[in-house]
Amino acid sequence: MKNATTYYQAKKSKARIQVHQGGTRSGKSWSILQIIAEWCYTHQNWNHVITICRKTLPALKATAMRDFLEILDGAGWYDVSNHNRSDHTYKLFGNLIEFVSVDQPQKYRGRKRHMLFLNEANELSREDWRQLILRTAPGPILLDYNPSDEFSWIYDEVLPREDSEFFQTTYKDNPHLPEELIREIELLKTADPNYWRVYGLGERGTSPAVIFPSWHGVDTIPDNAKLIAHGLDFGYTNDPTALVSVYNRGHELFMQSRLYQTGLTNLDIGDKLTELGIGREPIVADSAEPKSIEELHRLGFSVKPSKKGPDSVRIGIDILRRHRLHVTNDSGDLIKELRNYKWQTDKNGQQLNRPESSGWDHAIDAARYVCQNYLATNKRGKYFIS
Repeated sequence: MKNATTYYQAKKSKARIQVHQGGTRSGKSWSILQIIAEWCYTHQNWNHVITICRKTLPALKATAMRDFLEILDGAGWYDVSNHNRSDHTYKLFGNLIEFVSVDQPQKYRGRKRHMLFLNEANELSREDWRQLILRTAPGPILLDYNPSDEFSWIYDEVLPREDSEFFQTTYKDNPHLPEELIREIELLKTADPNYWRVYGLGERGTSPAVIFPSWHGVDTIPDNAKLIAHGLDFGYTNDPTALVSVYNRGHELFMQSRLYQTGLTNLDIGDKLTELGIGREPIVADSAEPKSIEELHRLGFSVKPSKKGPDSVRIGIDILRRHRLHVTNDSGDLIKELRNYKWQTDKNGQQLNRPESSGWDHAIDAARYVCQNYLATNKRGKYFIS
């Protein structure tokens, strides 16, 4: 019986890291799981640990774990005595298969392994990836995903590596799909162009979870745009101090990242503000840092705390989304955050009305402080998000 294209690609590849990007039902996950089972058969009693990982345990159990057990059953290799349902492990021909989700940090951060499969890898964070790869011996690492995100750590950090190999497949690479399912997939051509691009063609799309899916790059701030204030988000060791200048022109906001740096003391921040020529221009800073605000005020800067409340983050996001956003092209850090700032989702993939705590929010928070203090009563009545 002929297998999906991914099966032959993964078998042939000699790269340490294999990246399998593809549309829906292209056979990526099934093929990789099949190869893992066959590897255990041909490498019996090696005592290797093979980790199969996904973001959440419910998703892992409903997809990769279920498919893997089905593969074993179909090959006549399933033995209930080898299956530890409590630990989510399976002993196969003298090797250990463990199913681990990143919402179990005590498991995925502490264990070492010989082989790693990241199922729907773009659901994981950059930090998840780094923790997992640091604990993986020099053995195969396989990633698969539907490219629903236009920007991802996979594109920035994994694909440029010399030890990685990239593969792309679509539903046409899976010879086992029934005709009615093929017709359903191809209906996406006219029903939803973005879904068709991602799930039909296996091309990068735009994630529906991105909070600011549309903004426009500009070379400079227009002369007729008026400075509202500068937003300041404090950081130090791990988080950067971010300063963003926000300008207004009608229904439009223009933003420029002026500072994005870790390790700055309040005196350092004062020096940076002076270098930027900010002087007595208004600055809105994180209200959670009253001591820092007071120290900058004593240095001669016009700093006031941001408004705070139980819904302040959502209100600030809402105000930003009611304006057409423009970002100067030299604001690289702000641009990265806008591309990666997303709504949280629950374990079932349903979108929640609050942003992820992923670290892509320092410059955005700085801009948000300005909006909360100066534009909170400016009700535009329209969202400029497309």
